Amino acid sequence: MIREIFFITAISALLLPHNGWAIDVPYSAENPASGQTYDAPSKSGAEQSDQSANEIRMAAEQGDAEAQFELGGMYYAGQGVPKDDAKAVRWFRQAAEQGIADAQYNLGVMYYGGQGGPKDYAKAVRWFRQAAEQGHAEAQNNLGVMYNTGREVPKDDAKAVRWFRQAAEQGHAEAQNNLGAMYYTGREVPKDDAKAVHWYRQAAERGHAEAQFFLGFMYYKGREVPKDYAKAVRWFRQAAEQGHAEAQNTLGAMYAKGLGVPKDYAKAVRWFRQAAEQGHAEAQSNLGAMYYGGRGVPKDDAEAVHWYRQAAEQGIAGAQFNLGAMYAEGQGVPKDDAEAVRWYRQAAERGHAEAQFFLGFMYDKGRGVPKDGAKAVRWFRQAAEQGHAVAQFSLGLAYAEGQGVPKDDAEAVHWYRQAAEQGIAGAQFNLGFMYDKGRGGPKDGAKAVRWFRQAAEQGYADAQFNLGLMYYAGRWVPKDDAEAVHWYRQAAEQGVAGAQFNLGAMYAEGQGVPKDDAEAARWYRQAAEQGIAEAQFKLGMAYAEGQGVPMDDAKAVRWFQQAAEQGIAGAQFGLGMAYALGLGVPKDDAEAVRWLRQAAEQGVAGAQFNLGAMYFLGQGVPKDDAEAARWYRQAAEQGIAEAQFKLGGMYSLGQGVPKDDAEAVRWYRQAAEQGHAWAQFGLGGMYATGRGVPKDDAEAVRWYRQAAEQGHAEAQFFLGLAYAEGQGVPKDDAEAVRWYRQAAEQGHAEAQFFLGLAYAEGQGVPKDYIEAYAWINISGEQGDEHAKEARSLIEKKLSPSDLIKAQERSNEYFRRYVPTPVRD
Repeated sequence: MIREIFFITAISALLLPHNGWAIDVPYSAENPASGQTYDAPSKSGAEQSDQSANEIRMAAEQGDAEAQFELGGMYYAGQGVPKDDAKAVRWFRQAAEQGIADAQYNLGVMYYGGQGGPKDYAKAVRWFRQAAEQGHAEAQNNLGVMYNTGREVPKDDAKAVRWFRQAAEQGHAEAQNNLGAMYYTGREVPKDDAKAVHWYRQAAERGHAEAQFFLGFMYYKGREVPKDYAKAVRWFRQAAEQGHAEAQNTLGAMYAKGLGVPKDYAKAVRWFRQAAEQGHAEAQSNLGAMYYGGRGVPKDDAEAVHWYRQAAEQGIAGAQFNLGAMYAEGQGVPKDDAEAVRWYRQAAERGHAEAQFFLGFMYDKGRGVPKDGAKAVRWFRQAAEQGHAVAQFSLGLAYAEGQGVPKDDAEAVHWYRQAAEQGIAGAQFNLGFMYDKGRGGPKDGAKAVRWFRQAAEQGYADAQFNLGLMYYAGRWVPKDDAEAVHWYRQAAEQGVAGAQFNLGAMYAEGQGVPKDDAEAARWYRQAAEQGIAEAQFKLGMAYAEGQGVPMDDAKAVRWFQQAAEQGIAGAQFGLGMAYALGLGVPKDDAEAVRWLRQAAEQGVAGAQFNLGAMYFLGQGVPKDDAEAARWYRQAAEQGIAEAQFKLGGMYSLGQGVPKDDAEAVRWYRQAAEQGHAWAQFGLGGMYATGRGVPKDDAEAVRWYRQAAEQGHAEAQFFLGLAYAEGQGVPKDDAEAVRWYRQAAEQGHAEAQFFLGLAYAEGQGVPKDYIEAYAWINISGEQGDEHAKEARSLIEKKLSPSDLIKAQERSNEYFRRYVPTPVRD
């Protein structure tokens, strides 16, 4: 989580002297201005000093400008006279009014600093200007600074440039540095890196540390000089050795990265430390990173926290983020999610994308703050809009799942795509899923496969698994079992339980690989040991059937039990069946019911239905139609069509519930509207007989047709009868034959008989006794007594050779169309 960033300071857009606004101090005997020196008296001791001061005072009082300037300097420095800033100002003023440039400059400094009287920037500017107009370089530079910053004069970069240039052309290093910065930023001069380099170089060669730093930066960036890390290091070093903190930090970064110098973490630490101890925030952050990583120093999380904190308290977003991470992980400090959130927030509010993401994560998980999906999304968005790939992915997830924002698949796709294009495998996988399912836009198989493949090739196991599924099913790609096996195997070897299960199934079926029950059992076992109930069930089945492992009913039950104890309804059902059939355990219907009940009480609709069936049949529990109806109802209310149908039947018969045809119709209808063919047939029957609804042959036909079109043989037969008799539809023998045939080909004995009669009588089809015999005979073989009688009559109408043909055709139909199970 910790990001180790080495800061290389960028050029500031502000033009300030190296020491900030500490404009050059006024002239004194210790600090002469413009090369002027104070000639000390020739005598020694107090007598010489007093004599010199008296002589200078006398000259000054007689109007000698140089003496006035010197006397001002003596009062400023307290040499030969008591220190007295007010008197210094008085004598500097007298000299300045006579045109002494150094006095004008020093007077400007005194007014600027409020020495010897109140601060007065307007007077400071006035006196700087008078000195500057006489060519005083320090005054020209300071006047340039005041115009540049708009301090008590209207901000005017053009005038700033003019004054910087005049001072720079006199060799004033500070002004040369400032003029270089003006060209670098293009303020009131055309942006010109070449001229910036020219002026930075002149200042740097005069030992100006800031200019040395910026000249190094120009070499580092290759701005109007060839990129040259070695030269960059040379200039950074000169500035660093003068104590320039930014240069020290940057030189440390060059050693840490091995740019222009051999990589040397110890030297990096040395320079980071020098800058850090001056309070340089980025260096403090970098030094924290070195301690965190154990680079150039022994790893020391507590020391890392110390330096991160110092940088963080100065507002360095990266350090605030790293400090938050240390609290989140309990590294170097006690784990404290609230404190982590506090530091993440400070960094996030400064626009630090990683911190914004992690702050969103903390809100998403409710760590250190109350769980709040909306706030999580807010911070994910800020990070995402800065291009933070994982935040883009997380924002996509929020939209896809409707967490913290309204569900919006199109917006989810938008953010998944941005993250996917940055190589986030999870986003590539989810984007593939959205295209596969047509969520957030039209289905697009080619794009789905493309994104799944990109994620899979990065080793994203779920994408490998899905790609295997696509090749297996031939969805969006040509069906290719070998390719499916290839991707299942990659995912399975990474421990994806579903892929292990499917790979086992491929070996079990011999799809894409040679059939190998032992290998199937091996992969089923791996999935089963991860707790996959279906794999546990399959492995149990392998032991039960001796496929790939020695037959062992006890082991079969062991795996069934493990799956069932996870509360998986299907596994509980499997175990219930083992008890019901005595497979690996003594037959025990009560135990079977126990497992079905566990699943049913969890709300599993299929288990509720099967438990209802156990009560209905009196297996493992006393037969109890009311209890059967109760469980059928629970399943029916969850929309299980079979349970709705069964419940409708119980109302129709008055089993376990009061007989109620209207209620029967209600439940039949619910199942029928879900496409349940038997319920559609039953509902048709209710309309045909007028039970629970007004009699309505057309409505009966409508429901028979819906069931018939699903292949429901009984409904097909009744629909044929309706057309034959003209009930609910116009009479139409050909249509009757069409529906008889569909039912007959499913093995429906009555339909076979009626189809045979149609051929015998030429109703809806040309008369054909051979075809009539073939159909009526197989109907009779299924026990239809009317068919047996009709067969005898038709035999009399056939010649011996036609009878042989009819019997052969009947045998063929018997093989094709008998037996077909018919619902009890």
